Amino acid sequence: MVGQNEQFLLFEQCKVCIICSKDLSPDTAHQIASTLEENGAESVIYEPPATFPALSDFTHLLSCTIDFPAFDDANDALIPVVKPQWLQASLSKRKLANPRQYSPDPRLFLNDVVVTCGDIPEGDKDAIIGGVLAKGGLYSPKVSQMVTHLVDLTADSDKARVILAKKLNARIVLPHWFDDCLKLGRRIDERPYTLPDPEILRAGHDAPIRNSENRDIVGASTPEPTSLPTPMMSPQNRPKIDVFEGRQVALSNDLGIGPHLLGSITDIIKQGGGSVTSDVAKANIVICRYREGVSYRLASRLNKEVGNLSWLYHLMTYNTWTSPLRRLLHYPVSRAGIPGFKSLKISLSNYVGEARAYLENLIAATGAECTKTLRQENTHLVTAHGNSEKCNAAKEWGLQVVNHLWLEESYAKWKLQPVSDPRYTHFPRRTNLGEVVGQTRLDKAILEHLFFPSEPQSPDEVPRRAMQNKDQNAAAAKASASMDPPPARENDDDALVSGSATPVAKSRSKAPDNKKLHTPARSRLTSEGKENDTPSSTSSRKSKDAATARLHEIAPDIALYEKEKKRVGGVIYGGRRKSDEDRVAMGKKRRSAEPEVESDAEEAGDAKRLKKSKPSVAMHLLITGYQPWVGHVKREDADKRQLRELGILVVQDARRCSHVAAPSILRTPKFVNALAYGPDFVNVDFIAQCLKEDELLDPANFPLQDKAAEKRYGFTLDRAQTRAKKNKNKLLKGYQVQCVETIRGGFDAFKSIVDANGGDCTLFRGRVTQQTQREESAESEDDDNDDPSQKEVYLLSSATPDHQRLWPRFRQMAQAMGKRPRIVRVDWLLDIAMSQEMHTADAYELNEGMVEEMEN
Repeated sequence: MVGQNEQFLLFEQCKVCIICSKDLSPDTAHQIASTLEENGAESVIYEPPATFPALSDFTHLLSCTIDFPAFDDANDALIPVVKPQWLQASLSKRKLANPRQYSPDPRLFLNDVVVTCGDIPEGDKDAIIGGVLAKGGLYSPKVSQMVTHLVDLTADSDKARVILAKKLNARIVLPHWFDDCLKLGRRIDERPYTLPDPEILRAGHDAPIRNSENRDIVGASTPEPTSLPTPMMSPQNRPKIDVFEGRQVALSNDLGIGPHLLGSITDIIKQGGGSVTSDVAKANIVICRYREGVSYRLASRLNKEVGNLSWLYHLMTYNTWTSPLRRLLHYPVSRAGIPGFKSLKISLSNYVGEARAYLENLIAATGAECTKTLRQENTHLVTAHGNSEKCNAAKEWGLQVVNHLWLEESYAKWKLQPVSDPRYTHFPRRTNLGEVVGQTRLDKAILEHLFFPSEPQSPDEVPRRAMQNKDQNAAAAKASASMDPPPARENDDDALVSGSATPVAKSRSKAPDNKKLHTPARSRLTSEGKENDTPSSTSSRKSKDAATARLHEIAPDIALYEKEKKRVGGVIYGGRRKSDEDRVAMGKKRRSAEPEVESDAEEAGDAKRLKKSKPSVAMHLLITGYQPWVGHVKREDADKRQLRELGILVVQDARRCSHVAAPSILRTPKFVNALAYGPDFVNVDFIAQCLKEDELLDPANFPLQDKAAEKRYGFTLDRAQTRAKKNKNKLLKGYQVQCVETIRGGFDAFKSIVDANGGDCTLFRGRVTQQTQREESAESEDDDNDDPSQKEVYLLSSATPDHQRLWPRFRQMAQAMGKRPRIVRVDWLLDIAMSQEMHTADAYELNEGMVEEMEN
């Protein structure tokens, strides 16, 4: 009886909305509802196109698809959307299953995969399992009816024999399939990787690759359709449409359609139960051509569904709701185009049919020029695979050869993406990437930031304010160039700017050999070392393959390897012969970044200097805001080498620094973190003079003085240093600080500040786990403790609407922990970290009443 009671109470605190679709019929929905109710849940069945119930009433949404109007709002409200399999998994485990593993979101592109591994190395097994779980799939240690893929090197393994003997519906694939899927960030066809006769091993290098049609771009290949869809032309052949039932549609004046077409569209909407209105505020759907104008901005800020004429026709054709953000060309376009694309000339290769038309229109929408033929004046070739005459010509002419992901993600992020990202230059063998065209979605946060910000700003205001506090050394410049536009903004000018780590380029695996099977080498490399390390190119195809092989062997030393490639002399795998006198030997582990010199250099009359022993390190210097290095990588490298010869080691970790050089008092991660360790601060003039005079000067002669900043921030640097030495990184010990995910400056930056001062910082997404409540409640049982750090929990937030939506859940979580919730601006943490003394949260606290007063 106890077991039955536990099972009955499994969903006791759940209220689930079951969403009907073409893959989830009403009959199946009622069966699911009965199962949920038998186990203690409340359920509501939603059948489109009825009005969607209030999201706040539900804890879960159960759907086979994300194509329903409330999906984006559910994501914003952090309400999990799960597939029906989640119900059965929860019942079998007798606990609520992780909703992420059962999400219907296509961005989790392995969400239909249940993988088990055969006889492959443990390291590759762990990498595959981790990648599958991260992208929405599941892992099964044993072969079962649920398994969809067995990863193995042969069809003669024990698990493979079980699958073949029991005739299970599971594919036996090479590990290369998962490796290619994870490199691309898309799920590709597994047929070329399927054992016992995988095509990637038997087909010749020049064998033609089959073309495949793609359903994702049907009806979404152009932002400006010229006529109504064919089934809509004849009233007698027109199917019943109910996708517009109960909805009001506003058609913008910038569509430029004639009265006859306008009348036809209006009739179809009315026959489908909807209506057409000229009042954007009353409309549920707004159709625009461009990302500009009062109608577009007003509708977007009011969270209306904003799409273009192509999206409207798609709804009419399929009578099924889809978000206009799901397909790139279903959303209004920009007249100006993406910055940096206007000068580009792009050609296409190996894309056919509607996929080619889609990419041609996408290139036009970016502002670049799409050329039918490839010429030397072209800048880029976008290709579905690397086997074509165009690809060979492009490589000979030195053009950038990329796949369509570069184009799609540049458009989605509205920013020219670097072609050095290996995802854009990866072409799996025997795969035509046309099959994954059109799977990239638009990011609503980026659209809001760039095209309809809640607070109108002048064009130069954002960069001007950002540069006031930005860490302006070369690493920060490079990181900011690669960062996406932030999804949220704060009103204070002193907001922290995060110095994100530069992503490290993944290496491309060598093509598998037909004679022997090997699991693909993992391409998860980490980078340590200098900030401004940029990828460099080698001279030939052969050189690149060999360099890639070498990269796998020296992954822990990747930063040093990248640095070696930039020096005169190169590396052994850079295309030089072993007989070259000025090559660098890579066979032995290097003790320094300086080139090796042969012992007979003097006898041979070589003019090179013998390597000098370096002086001992007298100073560990952390540098921030040094302008001469911004955008000048070679000069930075040369200056760092010269400083090292003087006994100054430039470091990036605040824990290791003895001195900090800055032009003024800054609110950058480097500066604020370093304060917690109490180092000495010098002006960046110290660097310039040491380099100029080529000797280690006395840092005491270059003190950092900034009275204006000290007055503005309400502290003195000397006292902060003294307090930091007394605090010993324990100023925030015992304090629990949580941070919203979309905070300006980034969660990682604020976490590093809290960690440097001994506190505990975690990410708050609005979801409270029972385990967290139990742990925190256990820690707060002592009610006699008057320490505020034990009685309060803090949330770093701003007053933006998306942050305000999280406040009630934070308060609920804090009360469950038995603690007082304090919602504060980031200035609370920054002022504490910079002054190295505690400040009460009263002056920094945020609440709904204060926000309303600010708005009024």
